[in-house]
Amino acid sequence: MSDKNNKNFEIPRPQFPKRAVVTGGMPYGNKELHFGHVGGMLVFADTYARFLRDRIGKENVIFVSGTDCYGSPIAEGWRVKVEKGEFQGSLEDFVRSNHEKQKNTLGSYGISPNLFAASGLDRSKEIHAEVTDWFISSLYKKGQLNKISTMQFFDEKAGVFLNGRQVVGKCPVEGCTSEKGYADECDLGHQYMPENLLNPVSTLTGETPSMKPVTNWYFKLRDYEKLLQDWIEELRKRKDIRPVVWKTISEFLKPPVIYVKREFEEKYCELRSSMPQHNYIEEPKKPSFTIEFSTLSDCDEACRILADNGIRYRTGKTLVPFRLTGNIEWGVPAPVLEGEDPLTVWVWPESLWAPISFTQTYLEQTGADRDDWKKYWCSKDSTVYQFIGQDNIYFYGIAEPAMWIAQQENAEKTASPDNGELQMPVIVANHHILFLDKKASSSGAVKPPMADDLLNHYTPEQLRMHWLGLGLGQRSVSFMPKPYNPDAKPDDPDPVVKDGLLLSNVYNRMIRTAFYTTQKEFDGILPDKLPEEKFVADAKKAMLEYERHMSKFAFHQCTYVLDSYIRNGSKYMAKAISAENPDKEQLAQALANLFYMIRITAVLLHPMAPFGTEKLREYLQVDERIWSWDTLLEPLTFFVGNGHKLKFLPPRTDFFTRHESQFESKDE
Repeated sequence: MSDKNNKNFEIPRPQFPKRAVVTGGMPYGNKELHFGHVGGMLVFADTYARFLRDRIGKENVIFVSGTDCYGSPIAEGWRVKVEKGEFQGSLEDFVRSNHEKQKNTLGSYGISPNLFAASGLDRSKEIHAEVTDWFISSLYKKGQLNKISTMQFFDEKAGVFLNGRQVVGKCPVEGCTSEKGYADECDLGHQYMPENLLNPVSTLTGETPSMKPVTNWYFKLRDYEKLLQDWIEELRKRKDIRPVVWKTISEFLKPPVIYVKREFEEKYCELRSSMPQHNYIEEPKKPSFTIEFSTLSDCDEACRILADNGIRYRTGKTLVPFRLTGNIEWGVPAPVLEGEDPLTVWVWPESLWAPISFTQTYLEQTGADRDDWKKYWCSKDSTVYQFIGQDNIYFYGIAEPAMWIAQQENAEKTASPDNGELQMPVIVANHHILFLDKKASSSGAVKPPMADDLLNHYTPEQLRMHWLGLGLGQRSVSFMPKPYNPDAKPDDPDPVVKDGLLLSNVYNRMIRTAFYTTQKEFDGILPDKLPEEKFVADAKKAMLEYERHMSKFAFHQCTYVLDSYIRNGSKYMAKAISAENPDKEQLAQALANLFYMIRITAVLLHPMAPFGTEKLREYLQVDERIWSWDTLLEPLTFFVGNGHKLKFLPPRTDFFTRHESQFESKDE
C-alpha cells in the first residue's frame, strides 16, 4: 500500500517542498508568554512544522523561533521593574530570565522548535551579530541604503533621545484604531515619520519631548513598490495565501496622501499654491478631503506647511523609507558605514533576518556547515513558512520581501528570484485572537491571561485543539475560557472543554475498547488481518481531504475532517464490538478495522495533539515510522509484523485526558 509514487491516489495531491523552514513570530524578551503568543500563532507554527516532519521527513524541516532580545519595549520594561523594586540584575539578566520562562512554556504546550534561540544571548547572539553585519553591509554595497537626517524625539529633562515605546501618542495614520502610537510605529504595525506622531509624551518623565536631528541608515523601500505589486499579483492567484496578506500589503502600495478636515478647507485653498504638486480628491460625503502626492518627499513637505499653519491632518498608509539603525544603546551593533558614529540596529529589521541567524545556529549545533542555511532559504526546492499575526504583515509581507529582493546579485531585480537567491517567503498571517470579545494586549486595557496560567484550568491539548479550531485564518475570533469569563453562568458549557471532548471521550473510548477487547479475547496480540477495503477507502478520503486543507493552512477544516472520521469510527465500534463476541474470526476482523481507524486518526492528529498520540504509539509498541506519510495507508502489521503483542493497557487509562479541575464539572 505504499504511497511513495502516489499510485493509490487518483486525484492530484498538494505539492510540498523537499525542505522547509518554519518560523514563528518572535516574542519580546520583556515578559512571559501570554495566551496570544501561543494560541494566536505558535501553536499553528508548531502544528504545521510537525505535519511537515511527518509529510516530508523530519530531517528536512527546521523550525526556529526565539526571544526578541532588543528594542525599547525590553529596555523600558526592565527600567520600570528595577525602579519598582520588582527585579534585581542587569538588562541581560532580565532578558535571560524571560527567555528561560518562554522556553519552559513552549515545552509545556508541546511546541517543538528545533531551536528556540535568543537574539541577544550566548552563541545565537554572536551569530546574529555576524548575520546582521553581513546583511546591512551587503545592502549598502548594492546601493540599497540611504543616509537620512530626520527629527527624533528628545527628552530634555532626562537628557536622552527617545526610541520606540519610550514615546506614547496617537497614531497619525487615517483610520487607524490603535490605542498606542509610539515613536515611529503604532501597535497595529503602521509606519510614519516621528514628527507626525500626535500628542507625544515621554514615558521616562511624562514631559512633551522636543525634536532634534539625527542621522540614520534607511532601506530604499519605496523603490520596490513595482516589484511588490508584481508579487501581490502572484499572491492573489495562490490558494495557500490568505487574502488578509495581499489585501494588507496592497493598502500600503498606494500613493502618499493627506486627509484634511473640512473645517480647514478654506485655509488649505489659501496655501495650495505654496504646496508641492498634488491632486485634490473631492469626497463630498466624508468629513475630510484628500490630497494625493506622487512622491513621499512632496507629501512630507506638505505636512510641514500644513502644520506650520495650524491645519490638522492625518496621513494615509503608504511606503516610507524603512529605518535600519538607531541610537538606542541596547541593540545589535550596526556596521560603521561612511564613518558614521557607531549605531545599533532598530529591532524590527534585525528580527526579520533573525530566523536566518537561528537557522545557522541550529546547523552549527548539529555539526552541519553553517553555510547550509542557503539550502533552506535560497533554494527553489525549499520553502520558508512564516507564521505571524496580522499586525505584523507590514514587516514580514512588505519590508522583508523587499529587502530579500534587494539582496539579489543581478542589477535587474525580480519578485521571482533565481535559485541561489533568497526566496520569497510564504506568509501565514492569523487574524486577531480576541479575549472576551476584545482585542487583548499586554500594553492595553484588556490584559490577556498568561499562557502558563491557562494550564491551571486546561490540558495543553484541550487548548491546542480549541485554538486550531477557531478559524483564525478567516476572521478575528474571541477566546472565551469559562474560568476567566465573568458573564458565564454556572450551567454554561466551557467552549475549550467542549472542543476537547472528541478526544477525551470519543477517541479515548475507541482506543480503550480496542485494547481491552484484544487483551481479553486475544491475550493482547494484534489481529493478523488486513483492514477491509471500505476502511482503506474511507482512510484515503479523509487523508486526502486533510492534506488538502493543511496545504492551505486551514487548520479548522482539518479538525472537521478529524471530527467526522472519529465519530464514524465510534459508530462502527459500537455496532461491531459488543460485550459478547462469539465469532472470534469476525471479532478479529472488526478489531483489525478498528485499529486501522485508530492508526489513521493518530497520524492525522499527531501534529495537533502530540502528547496523546505519542502515548498511543508507546502502547502500540511501534516505532516512529508510523507517522510517515510515505506509508500512510499501511496497517499496523506493516510496521510490526504478525503476532505482535501490544503493551498492556491498565484499566481507566486515558490518552487524551481532561484537566483535574474539570472532573467535577457538569460539562460532560
